[in-house]
Amino acid sequence: QVQLVESGGGLVQAGGSLRLSCAASGSIFRIDDMGWQRQAPGKQRELVATITRGGSTNYADSVKGRFTISRDNAKNTVYLQMNSLKPEDTAVYYCYAGGINYSGSIYWGQGTQVTVSS
Repeated sequence: QVQLVESGGGLVQAGGSLRLSCAASGSIFRIDDMGWQRQAPGKQRELVATITRGGSTNYADSVKGRFTISRDNAKNTVYLQMNSLKPEDTAVYYCYAGGINYSGSIYWGQGTQVTVSS
């Protein structure tokens, strides 16, 4: 059974920083893609950032230049460094992992709340 556990959310003032972590556990020998999505109240879930096993990254336009995604393959962990936070970044952030052990399944974390006050 694969589980993803997120940590690092919280309350921060505009302009501040937070670092999210997401660790995958279980019988895992390979994870292809990892990433983060977010969902603000009353809005659809949206992609924030993705990273491949080889380290190629992709970001939503709204976070480019402010957020950085990284991963540690040995620890099956993905990170999201969020700088220059804005109130519009307030959302529940979900991590995901796909292509685990060459399967087509996608696993999701439980979500962590990020609140940015103005």
